[in-house]
Amino acid sequence: MSAQAREALRQRIVDRRYPMGARLVEREVAQELEMSRVPVREALRALVAEGLLELLPHSGVRVRSLERDDVTHLYEVWEPLAVQASRLAARAVADAAPGRPPGLDALLGWLERAERAADDDEGTHEVAAHTAFHEEVVALAGNPLLSRTMEQLGWQLQLVFGLRAEPAHMRAQHADMYRRIAAGDAESAAACTLLHVRDSRAVALKSLFGDEV
Repeated sequence: MSAQAREALRQRIVDRRYPMGARLVEREVAQELEMSRVPVREALRALVAEGLLELLPHSGVRVRSLERDDVTHLYEVWEPLAVQASRLAARAVADAAPGRPPGLDALLGWLERAERAADDDEGTHEVAAHTAFHEEVVALAGNPLLSRTMEQLGWQLQLVFGLRAEPAHMRAQHADMYRRIAAGDAESAAACTLLHVRDSRAVALKSLFGDEV
């Protein structure tokens, strides 16, 4: 029940049903989720540890409000990890040749879902597809330590992704990443990912804070 509550709360935060700065009252959340307060209390504590919620000075929690430094620090950590994930994923493809790792089909599937969501103006579904694309790159890389580290960042990244629109050129960058990974070109995939993450950071800072980066 605690895991179910945590998943439900995460989704409400990411899709902004609970906006940044919103105070969450344990009793009210339990009523909304039709659960007892114990699993909800455990879920709220877990989300504080994940960085999606923050403790209030006296009591209770609220959805974390991202400041400029928070976004900058998140991208500083994500950039080298994302680049290395693409590099390792491309190497895994090259090592599997002439076979085709199943993760490539999953990557292509998430690209197609993201495009359909963009065409249908389904922003929440598009964010989920883009996030899943990056998670699939990490899975294809085949490094358990990298996977665990990236998992800790995943929901905070979704929170940032959900607060700004995905420009068409960044969707094209995902397609380019896929092509380079599928070709087994490790350094080209890494370079493409570096460009993508830096563009994503610039878009996030401009969208959230009006920065011209």
